[in-house]
Amino acid sequence: QVQLVESGGGLVQPGGSLRLTCVASGTITARNYMAWYRQVPGKERERVAHISSADTKIYGAAVKGRFTISRGSTRNTIVLQMDNLKPEDTANYLCNVRQWHDDVPSDIWGQGTQVTVSS
Repeated sequence: QVQLVESGGGLVQPGGSLRLTCVASGTITARNYMAWYRQVPGKERERVAHISSADTKIYGAAVKGRFTISRGSTRNTIVLQMDNLKPEDTANYLCNVRQWHDDVPSDIWGQGTQVTVSS
């Protein structure tokens, strides 16, 4: 059973930076991607960035050029470096793993870490 634990959220001023980390415990299938989403109450969950098992990276339009997703010290760890943060980046950031078993996808979610951008 894969479990995800996020860390690194907090309060930051506009223009500041934060670094989020997600660690996946357990065994993830070879075909997978790991991603960061964000959720604001009353709004749809938004995909921020994802990294595939082949290390292809995709970013949402709202964060492209400001956020960077990468692998951590192990392949089961991903990092989201967030620079030039804006108040509209305020949200609960959730780590996600999508993996495939016999071509059937399944999603695993972390609890999330709150990011607040405010002066």
